[in-house]
Amino acid sequence: MSAATAAAAVIAPGRSRACRPCSSTMSLSPSFSSTTPLMKLKKHPDYRFLYYSSNRKSDLQLNSLNNRRFNFVKPIGALDSLSNEEGGVEFVANKSFKEWDSWTSKFAGAANIPFLLLQLPQIVLNAQNLMSGNRTALFAVPWLGMLTGLLGNLSLLSYFAKKRETEAIVVQTLGVISMYVVLAQLAMAEAMPFLYFVTTSAVVISGVLLNFLNYFGLLHPYIWGIWEDFITVGGLSVLPQVMWSTFVPYIPNSIIPGSIAFVIAVAAVLLARTGKLSEKGVRFVGAISGWTATLLFMWMPVTQMWTNFLNPDNIKGLSAFSMLLAMIGNGLMIPRAVFIRDFMWFTGSTWASILYGWGNLVCLYWFNCISREFFLVATVGLYLWIGMAFWKDMQVHGYDSPLRSFKDLVWGS
Repeated sequence: MSAATAAAAVIAPGRSRACRPCSSTMSLSPSFSSTTPLMKLKKHPDYRFLYYSSNRKSDLQLNSLNNRRFNFVKPIGALDSLSNEEGGVEFVANKSFKEWDSWTSKFAGAANIPFLLLQLPQIVLNAQNLMSGNRTALFAVPWLGMLTGLLGNLSLLSYFAKKRETEAIVVQTLGVISMYVVLAQLAMAEAMPFLYFVTTSAVVISGVLLNFLNYFGLLHPYIWGIWEDFITVGGLSVLPQVMWSTFVPYIPNSIIPGSIAFVIAVAAVLLARTGKLSEKGVRFVGAISGWTATLLFMWMPVTQMWTNFLNPDNIKGLSAFSMLLAMIGNGLMIPRAVFIRDFMWFTGSTWASILYGWGNLVCLYWFNCISREFFLVATVGLYLWIGMAFWKDMQVHGYDSPLRSFKDLVWGS
């Protein structure tokens, strides 16, 4: 991805570099200067936290517990975010802040468990239907929806690999592998065109390999740049085409949406690479791949809902346990996304948790495929969890309302 795409990159206190002195000579308080040693600041009774932003080097401020408050993790727009190596926010925080930082990281890491098992029930169910000769049941799983989710996971893998977010990298990798296995089963049942499956296989294998080579520093930057351009062009081309194809045959079958988007994407990448765009233009092109990845991921439940609407009799081909795992896995990442003000991550996780996981549970409940108790427990648990994430974020930030955390996440401080 040619520029980082969304959110403020927060470096956890346990892993962050020491805060560097700022070149500014502005006065921090009557007893501080911009070159006051960090340990001396920490011993001061008014000390609460100190933050340094590499994007605004004069922005070194002290927040007094008894005086005015500052938003110490300032949300950065999608076009301004950087990888962890390129910049972001470094800070030293109070105990409750550090504890919640640690817990949100653990929640994100724990999401690996449901994601590891996410497609397993669907894979087992598909295998049983294939062995029994019931290929029709596999048509309940829309291959376009699975493909968009896989491509979204693959692009987000590049995003998190560049940011060195290990937990998120594992989540995205598991998502790519599990969805690829399901697509292979759909291809065996002829529910997915074989040519599309072969092309998808080539992209998945090369993409995973390149991402991990880059993560471990074994890939030449030039090759990584080519991959970033590829996912930018590919993501922007595939997204409108998939959206259009979802509603065929109710609309004419056409490749025009994808073709137009392809031409626009290639032109944008060429202009960015040849220096014909302004700095803001280059950042905008760099943001395309991240947001198209998120939108591809978000379109996956839309295709599933559409399939449910058109073929309600095939709803039994869905696994309620898979939908529950999707809801839990994405839900576990919401507190971390809120905490580090990663709006792109929050958007994708919340959308998938509510519309894909919980939304399909609504369909299963509507068609009497799951019990009322199962549905009510899942519903109450999900919305209490989201509410807890914003409530706890409000507490560690010292805000008066969870709406303030939501405002910071969406619009900034």
